[in-house]
Amino acid sequence: MATSPQSVFNVFVYGSLLADDIVRALLKRVPPSNPAILHNFHRFSIKGRVYPAILPVENKRVNGKVLLDITVPELNILDAFEDVEYERTTVDVSLMDRSKTLQVETYVWVNKMDPDLHGEWDFEEWKVLHKGDFLKMTMGFSEEMELPESKTRVATCESFYAQEENKSKP
Repeated sequence: MATSPQSVFNVFVYGSLLADDIVRALLKRVPPSNPAILHNFHRFSIKGRVYPAILPVENKRVNGKVLLDITVPELNILDAFEDVEYERTTVDVSLMDRSKTLQVETYVWVNKMDPDLHGEWDFEEWKVLHKGDFLKMTMGFSEEMELPESKTRVATCESFYAQEENKSKP
Protein backbone atom coordinates (compact mmCIF):
# COMPACT_ATOMS: atom_id res chain seq x y z
CA MET A 1 0.00 0.00 0.00
CA ALA A 2 1.38 3.42 -0.97
CA THR A 3 2.01 5.85 1.84
CA SER A 4 0.01 9.02 1.57
CA PRO A 5 1.80 12.36 1.80
CA GLN A 6 1.72 13.88 5.25
CA SER A 7 -1.30 16.16 5.55
CA VAL A 8 -0.41 18.04 8.74
CA PHE A 9 2.89 19.11 10.26
CA ASN A 10 4.13 20.31 13.63
CA VAL A 11 6.49 23.29 13.41
CA PHE A 12 8.87 24.50 16.13
CA VAL A 13 9.02 28.31 16.23
CA TYR A 14 11.46 30.37 18.26
CA GLY A 15 11.39 33.99 17.05
CA SER A 16 8.75 36.36 15.71
CA LEU A 17 6.37 33.41 15.22
CA LEU A 18 6.15 33.04 19.01
CA ALA A 19 3.78 36.05 18.78
CA ASP A 20 0.21 34.93 18.03
CA ASP A 21 -0.47 38.19 16.11
CA ILE A 22 2.32 37.39 13.63
CA VAL A 23 1.08 33.81 13.16
CA ARG A 24 -2.51 35.08 12.67
CA ALA A 25 -1.34 37.62 10.07
CA LEU A 26 0.31 34.82 8.08
CA LEU A 27 -2.00 31.83 8.55
CA LYS A 28 -5.31 33.62 9.25
CA ARG A 29 -5.58 31.54 12.44
CA VAL A 30 -3.60 30.70 15.56
CA PRO A 31 -3.05 26.94 15.65
CA PRO A 32 -2.87 25.08 18.95
CA SER A 33 0.65 24.99 20.36
CA ASN A 34 2.84 23.49 23.07
CA PRO A 35 5.88 25.04 24.76
CA ALA A 36 9.00 23.12 23.73
CA ILE A 37 12.79 23.05 23.95
CA LEU A 38 15.16 22.41 21.06
CA HIS A 39 18.38 20.94 22.49
CA ASN A 40 21.86 21.47 21.04
CA PHE A 41 20.89 24.65 19.15
CA HIS A 42 21.49 28.34 19.92
CA ARG A 43 19.24 31.32 19.04
CA PHE A 44 21.39 34.19 17.76
CA SER A 45 20.66 37.84 17.16
CA ILE A 46 21.50 38.95 13.62
CA LYS A 47 23.21 42.29 13.04
CA GLY A 48 20.84 44.61 11.14
CA ARG A 49 17.82 42.30 11.52
CA VAL A 50 15.01 42.20 14.07
CA TYR A 51 14.47 38.43 13.85
CA PRO A 52 16.72 35.60 15.10
CA ALA A 53 18.55 32.64 13.61
CA ILE A 54 19.22 29.22 15.08
CA LEU A 55 22.18 26.96 14.43
CA PRO A 56 23.36 23.72 16.01
CA VAL A 57 25.55 24.44 19.06
CA GLU A 58 26.50 21.62 21.43
CA ASN A 59 25.07 21.87 24.97
CA LYS A 60 22.83 24.89 24.19
CA ARG A 61 19.05 25.01 24.03
CA VAL A 62 16.35 27.15 22.45
CA ASN A 63 13.01 27.71 24.14
CA GLY A 64 10.07 28.06 21.79
CA LYS A 65 6.80 26.41 20.96
CA VAL A 66 5.44 23.85 18.55
CA LEU A 67 2.61 24.97 16.28
CA LEU A 68 0.42 21.89 15.87
CA ASP A 69 -1.58 20.65 12.88
CA ILE A 70 -0.08 22.96 10.25
CA THR A 71 -1.58 22.13 6.85
CA VAL A 72 0.45 21.82 3.64
CA PRO A 73 -0.79 25.23 2.34
CA GLU A 74 0.12 26.79 5.71
CA LEU A 75 3.56 25.14 5.62
CA ASN A 76 4.03 26.64 2.15
CA ILE A 77 3.22 30.09 3.60
CA LEU A 78 5.76 29.56 6.41
CA ASP A 79 8.36 28.38 3.85
CA ALA A 80 7.78 31.56 1.82
CA PHE A 81 7.93 33.71 4.97
CA GLU A 82 11.24 32.18 6.07
CA ASP A 83 12.47 32.64 2.49
CA VAL A 84 15.99 31.75 1.32
CA GLU A 85 17.70 32.70 4.60
CA TYR A 86 16.45 29.55 6.33
CA GLU A 87 16.12 25.89 5.44
CA ARG A 88 13.31 23.79 6.81
CA THR A 89 14.79 20.91 8.80
CA THR A 90 13.31 18.04 10.78
CA VAL A 91 14.41 18.06 14.43
CA ASP A 92 13.38 16.51 17.75
CA VAL A 93 12.09 18.80 20.49
CA SER A 94 11.14 18.12 24.10
CA LEU A 95 7.65 19.24 25.03
CA MET A 96 7.77 21.20 28.29
CA ASP A 97 4.34 20.22 29.59
CA ARG A 98 5.07 16.50 29.37
CA SER A 99 8.29 14.56 29.11
CA LYS A 100 7.71 13.68 25.50
CA THR A 101 9.90 14.12 22.44
CA LEU A 102 8.26 15.17 19.20
CA GLN A 103 9.66 15.20 15.68
CA VAL A 104 8.90 18.58 14.11
CA GLU A 105 9.90 20.93 11.33
CA THR A 106 11.88 24.09 12.10
CA TYR A 107 13.77 26.76 10.20
CA VAL A 108 17.57 26.76 10.54
CA TRP A 109 19.76 29.65 9.33
CA VAL A 110 21.41 28.68 6.03
CA ASN A 111 24.68 30.61 6.43
CA LYS A 112 26.46 28.60 9.12
CA MET A 113 29.49 30.96 9.07
CA ASP A 114 27.50 34.23 9.04
CA PRO A 115 29.65 36.94 10.68
CA ASP A 116 26.46 38.89 11.54
CA LEU A 117 25.29 36.30 14.09
CA HIS A 118 25.98 37.28 17.68
CA GLY A 119 24.82 36.94 21.27
CA GLU A 120 21.37 35.72 22.22
CA TRP A 121 18.07 36.94 20.73
CA ASP A 122 15.51 38.02 23.33
CA PHE A 123 11.79 37.60 22.58
CA GLU A 124 10.62 39.89 25.40
CA GLU A 125 12.88 42.69 24.18
CA TRP A 126 11.71 42.10 20.58
CA LYS A 127 8.04 42.40 21.66
CA VAL A 128 8.70 45.83 23.16
CA LEU A 129 11.03 47.22 20.48
CA HIS A 130 10.01 45.60 17.19
CA LYS A 131 6.73 43.67 17.29
CA GLY A 132 4.51 46.54 16.12
CA ASP A 133 6.54 47.29 13.00
CA PHE A 134 7.19 43.59 12.34
CA LEU A 135 3.43 42.92 12.45
CA LYS A 136 2.83 45.69 9.88
CA MET A 137 5.56 44.22 7.66
CA THR A 138 4.07 40.71 8.04
CA MET A 139 0.59 41.96 7.12
CA GLY A 140 2.11 43.60 4.04
CA PHE A 141 3.87 40.35 3.17
CA SER A 142 0.58 38.42 3.55
CA GLU A 143 -1.24 40.83 1.24
CA GLU A 144 1.68 40.70 -1.20
CA MET A 145 1.48 36.87 -1.31
CA GLU A 146 -2.03 37.16 -2.76
CA LEU A 147 -0.65 38.97 -5.81
CA PRO A 148 0.54 37.11 -8.91
CA GLU A 149 3.93 38.89 -8.83
CA SER A 150 4.54 38.77 -5.09
CA LYS A 151 7.84 39.86 -3.52
CA THR A 152 9.86 37.57 -1.29
CA ARG A 153 9.73 38.09 2.47
CA VAL A 154 13.30 39.39 2.44
CA ALA A 155 12.40 41.98 -0.21
CA THR A 156 9.17 42.90 1.64
CA CYS A 157 11.09 43.28 4.91
CA GLU A 158 13.85 45.39 3.34
CA SER A 159 11.43 47.73 1.57
CA PHE A 160 9.22 48.04 4.68
CA TYR A 161 12.10 48.95 6.97
CA ALA A 162 13.57 51.34 4.36
CA GLN A 163 10.19 53.16 4.23
CA GLU A 164 10.02 53.31 8.05
CA GLU A 165 13.56 54.72 8.16
CA ASN A 166 12.66 57.40 5.58
CA LYS A 167 9.57 58.40 7.61
CA SER A 168 11.71 59.05 10.66
CA LYS A 169 14.18 61.29 8.82
CA PRO A 170 13.50 65.04 9.05
